[in-house]
Amino acid sequence: MYQTILSPVVTEKATILAEQNQIVFRVPLESTKPQIRAAVEGLFGVNVLAVNTVTVKGKAKRFRGREGQRSDWKKAIVRLAEGQSIDLTTGLA
Repeated sequence: MYQTILSPVVTEKATILAEQNQIVFRVPLESTKPQIRAAVEGLFGVNVLAVNTVTVKGKAKRFRGREGQRSDWKKAIVRLAEGQSIDLTTGLA
């Protein structure tokens, strides 16, 4: 389960989604929606209603004057059941 959920995404948009009972996580590119659902329910002990995934394409950037490409990554937007929440500030033990 720890290989499925890499880290929470803490951005302005993710904070707004947290108010609507949705949490955003960074996940591996090959992970599937059922795997993500099982990992979140197992690690945090919450009921997941839906999982949406987005593959974020890497930007073309310059590294020391040479053209380069950042790696692609996948984010999962997990909607929790009413009345449940995940406190991302405490972390996992």
